[in-house]
Amino acid sequence: MTADLRELSQGDWEQWYRTLDVAFGGVPEAPEEIELWRDLTECERSIGAWDGETCVGTAGAFSFRMAVPGGAVVDTAGVTMVGVAATHRRRGLLTAMMRRQLDDVRERGEAVAVLTASEPEIYGRFGYGAGSFHHRMEIDKTRVGLSVPPGTDDVTLRYAKPAEALPLCEAVYAQRVAGRPGMLARRPGWERLIILDPPADRSGASPQQCVLAERDGEVVGYAFYAVKPEWDAQGPKGTVKVQDVEALDPTAYAALWRFLFGIDLTSTILAMNRPVDDPVAQLVTNVRRCDLRTRESLYVRLVDLGAALEARTYQTPVDVVLDVDDAFCPWNQGRWRLVGDPKGASCKRVPDDTPADLALSAKELGSLYLGGVPLTQLTAAGRVRELRQGTAAEAGLAFASPVAPWLPHGF
Repeated sequence: MTADLRELSQGDWEQWYRTLDVAFGGVPEAPEEIELWRDLTECERSIGAWDGETCVGTAGAFSFRMAVPGGAVVDTAGVTMVGVAATHRRRGLLTAMMRRQLDDVRERGEAVAVLTASEPEIYGRFGYGAGSFHHRMEIDKTRVGLSVPPGTDDVTLRYAKPAEALPLCEAVYAQRVAGRPGMLARRPGWERLIILDPPADRSGASPQQCVLAERDGEVVGYAFYAVKPEWDAQGPKGTVKVQDVEALDPTAYAALWRFLFGIDLTSTILAMNRPVDDPVAQLVTNVRRCDLRTRESLYVRLVDLGAALEARTYQTPVDVVLDVDDAFCPWNQGRWRLVGDPKGASCKRVPDDTPADLALSAKELGSLYLGGVPLTQLTAAGRVRELRQGTAAEAGLAFASPVAPWLPHGF
């Protein structure tokens, strides 16, 4: 390595962020976006790699709280802003930054680290496994209808200015967090990301719009969206670009989607990030015309293996010994006995000569952690070795989450 790593200072932020910007192609972001990320950057958790006076590498972390199976919301490091200058690739900079960062996460007492990956191949070697997925939906609403549940008509809808409605929407969002693994409890300042709407990024769409769902005068749901008008010789064929939809009950959720389907002069609904178990797939009359595409989203890394596995609960009783390979975080290496059920769990280190039931790496544990990747699938792929017959099926039921994990927004 030919660069020095040091904590980011406020005075170096602009050069540091420009290094990151160039590493991701060099297209300048809108001033509003740059300002937001500057305000959200935790300099004490950010690393710069410096070759003399030049910044050649970046990495940061946000202090998050993330929901895990069972409803607990745990301290989590949100790894972000990772980049290396093209002039300094293959010199060990990324490995050095990941090493320092995970050591820092451990010292802070955060049992879990998460990230979103620009390229899936990069982070597996550091123990991150794909732990959640999302759907992209492009719905041809000229050929797809909705079948809504009884009571939907009892929900009233009203337009609201996004910035003015934000506190009401955040109150709904906060009630939703514990019920879905992978969701982030938004700290002050992060609500600004939800209404970030630079004109330069709209690609011909309208400014962001907001609709609130109410029942008995209380806000029970919301939708943020934009409309991109388009016409051809046959008439209007605009697109409703769905940014976020949340609701506290099925009828409010259905009412919001019925509204989005009913927007005039549009023929397509485009939603780029929805849970893979989104109820809207059961409301539509023709799911084939919804063009569902799945993509991995949140990558998970257990930093303190025992504490992380104890922080969540398990759908069915489980008692297994895990033989864990974790060369990058050697404090996790070895055998661990996990005993858990829907009420809680214990995960303690056991002697290395204790008979193990499953053998796996830190990467596979990361994939399993939020309950969205089947243990039997990993076993069938040869990524987990079953050392006691039948363990994968038994433990797989315990690790699974009844609600698919989902990351509602990037970082």
